[in-house]
Amino acid sequence: MSVSLSSHLATDLAPDRFKQAFRAYPAGVVVVSADAGSGPVGFTATSLTSLSLTPPLISFAVATKSSSWPHVEQARTAVVHFLGSDQEPLARRFATSGIDRFAAPTAWRRLPEGEPVLSDVAGWLRVGIEDLVPAGDHRIVVARVLDAWQEPGRRPLLFHDGGYLSI
Repeated sequence: MSVSLSSHLATDLAPDRFKQAFRAYPAGVVVVSADAGSGPVGFTATSLTSLSLTPPLISFAVATKSSSWPHVEQARTAVVHFLGSDQEPLARRFATSGIDRFAAPTAWRRLPEGEPVLSDVAGWLRVGIEDLVPAGDHRIVVARVLDAWQEPGRRPLLFHDGGYLSI
């Protein structure tokens, strides 16, 4: 039996209070990239979660008002890039609206299957998109991990209290 908590709430939490609560919660920083046939797109995210070991499933969220959403919605695969502690400029670039995030100075190439992959990241997951779940003003992307690569010894980039930091 599942219960929808939203049916029991009398009022909505103010967006500023919601943001404030999560500013105290550190999160890993990733860049998600995809290409549904009209060129590469990507965005910075802190919502990456491992869901299942068997099969290997992950999830991340994408805002439906973002420029990347229409492309992610049509994509069959994506690449989730784990950023190293030295890659704050890359995280900021992919969090910036209205720019070509794949233009110089972004270094990238295509995997043999065609997905755009960023160079010099701490690691990446090539994923097949399995489900898009509506969640407020976002969609939760559920994806199966198809391939993985990691550079040993890299420290992760984290986001906490409105800023980037490292362990």
